[in-house]
Amino acid sequence: MDIIDSYLSYLRNVRRYSERTVSIYEGVLKDYLAFVSSKSVVDSDEAFASTMNISEIREYEVHMLDGKTPKSARTVNLHLSALSGFCRYLMQQGFLKSNPVKLIAKPKVEKRIPQFISNDAMSEYFDANPAQDCSEEGKQGYDILLERIVISTLYATGIRRAELIGMLIGDVDFGRNVVKVRGKGDKMREIPLVSSLSEEILLYLKAVEVMCGRKRSLTEPLFVTYKGCPLYPKCVDRIVKSGLGGVRNIKGRKSPHVLRHSLATELMNEGASLNSIKELLGHSSLAATQVYTHSSIARLKDSYKRAHPRAKNGGKNGD
Repeated sequence: MDIIDSYLSYLRNVRRYSERTVSIYEGVLKDYLAFVSSKSVVDSDEAFASTMNISEIREYEVHMLDGKTPKSARTVNLHLSALSGFCRYLMQQGFLKSNPVKLIAKPKVEKRIPQFISNDAMSEYFDANPAQDCSEEGKQGYDILLERIVISTLYATGIRRAELIGMLIGDVDFGRNVVKVRGKGDKMREIPLVSSLSEEILLYLKAVEVMCGRKRSLTEPLFVTYKGCPLYPKCVDRIVKSGLGGVRNIKGRKSPHVLRHSLATELMNEGASLNSIKELLGHSSLAATQVYTHSSIARLKDSYKRAHPRAKNGGKNGD
């Protein structure tokens, strides 16, 4: 469908969505197209746009929830959100007069508490893997250095995986100890760097220069593979999983996003405001940031149980 290709191009070039997000939207639209095509012929952009109505979309929702391979409420909501964005685009192009997805009741999603790694567990990793100059030790030494700098940067800044991959050498201001980050929708923000991380990045850059045999320009990727190629999503995932996998006290998932959750949780526990955490993480609204209050509430409950006289005796009145 030309209209699907046109919409995906709009997401890439106008909305500046990441390739991963565009790929998700493409999958949703193709899944919906296959669903409506199974019932009638959809052989033009106009025919496809005409299927964007309340009846068809509700039927598609039921199909996702109760079909042969039921999808979770979270996944169904993701599909509906993608269809809603597509309908807004169809309105801009004159195919629709209103957005039918707005009238669709969405399934309730249970609130998930984000996984995080404690500061003590992260300290265990950093103590076992100190920053060092591995520039003369070949690929094995470089991989050790890369693992440490990737995990250090993700945990110290809370940036997303795509933001890490997109960082350029010129984005780091060593004089001010800040780094410029390109977030979702190509929005720019500055994140402070602790001096130890700035020093670690400098150490890493020197190692890459030795490895490449030349001085790199400010417009080149900050982090690269041993062959000098930019990092890619699976590579970053593998680095984080491998690096944290050997730490005894780090349980559960080990991913860039868990490190992002970990920083946010630690900042919340240390009394940072929601607004400051929102700006650091690049959230568009406070609603996305409020999920990190779970840890503060958990700590409050724990303190209550340990300190409150009625809580200590199970809520019974004391003498």
